[in-house]
Amino acid sequence: MTTRTPEACPCGSGRAFAACCAPYLGHTKNPPTAEALMRSRYTAYTLGRLDYLRATWHPTTCPADLQVVPGLRWLGLQIKRVTAGGERDASGIVEFVARSKLGGRAERLHETSTFERIDGHWVYCRGEMHSG
Repeated sequence: MTTRTPEACPCGSGRAFAACCAPYLGHTKNPPTAEALMRSRYTAYTLGRLDYLRATWHPTTCPADLQVVPGLRWLGLQIKRVTAGGERDASGIVEFVARSKLGGRAERLHETSTFERIDGHWVYCRGEMHSG
């Protein structure tokens, strides 16, 4: 008899999806930190969950034309740095690298993201892209 390993969360935390980002994407739990929101947003991108991305984007910076890029495959997330963004903070910064593939070509997105807590919920505000 074989036992099935729980599906790993796409965010790269090493935890099972059901115990990691799934409760956030199901809106049954709010991410407690800016990093947890960053990880859940990455997972939402891998699953094409535009509803979650819009719901967790600051209303003044959320683009009206948010879309899933056809054929884009997300391959991994690496958190480089977290500044503040804890359970008692009002804002936070998360620097990350997200790897993807589109049309056989590897892509690398290196961004420093700013998050704010509004009415007790973390939201993504904006990101500064890094070149190279």
